[in-house]
Amino acid sequence: MARTDFDSLLAAGAHFGHLKRKWNPAMAPYIFMERNGIHIIDLHKTVAKVDQAADALKQIAKSGKRILFVATKKQAKEVVAEKAESVGMPYVIERWPGGMLTNFPTIRKAVKKMTNIDRLLNDGTYDKLSKRENLQIRRKRAKLEKNLGSIADLTRLPSALFVVDVMKEHIAVSEANRLGIPVFAIVDTNSDPRDIDFVIPANDDATKSIDIILGAVCSAINEGLEERKVEKADAEANAEKKEGKVPAVEAEEAPAAE
Repeated sequence: MARTDFDSLLAAGAHFGHLKRKWNPAMAPYIFMERNGIHIIDLHKTVAKVDQAADALKQIAKSGKRILFVATKKQAKEVVAEKAESVGMPYVIERWPGGMLTNFPTIRKAVKKMTNIDRLLNDGTYDKLSKRENLQIRRKRAKLEKNLGSIADLTRLPSALFVVDVMKEHIAVSEANRLGIPVFAIVDTNSDPRDIDFVIPANDDATKSIDIILGAVCSAINEGLEERKVEKADAEANAEKKEGKVPAVEAEEAPAAE
């Protein structure tokens, strides 16, 4: 069963592409027609591509790996934050920190700096500073939180990126390509899909379009996480059962005391 359907995507406006004069010819396979100077996306292909991407993301989540969501455009910020948090995945919705992937150790240092500020604030160390200095530190902490708070628990490079608007997030896509990290993305008719591993052709400007697609892929990610929990619990139960049998066998084989 498909994770999305034609009618839902149509109602969300996912079929509206950009003006014909702004199109990228590489998106031709995903364009159904042109109407009033606007390209119309083939939603049958969108449905199939959502399923393909969702299945791959489910397997990544099931294997215990992290998926980083990226969307800094106004229409996508809140939706991405909500959906990513619902499955416990990191996300970037403010400014993409240049070198976030290609210079990951530096980003981790900035996150550690934020953690260190928190520790010193909590243990009262900063109480000895002047009011002005204290305010400066708190402002610095707030800035770090805004830019890096959502990736604070990302201790290693993500195993995949999910991007909304590959043109706006071209630096993130470029860094992922350089490192061989697979990129999943909602790709509109004005964008180049050739650097994207899992293309989801759809309107990347409409909040409803973004919401329905993210809802489908995050549902799949959640399935992967739940299956991982079940498999882990089963493995632990089997291990305990196996360990529990060993003493009983040894007791039977042990010679009786005289």
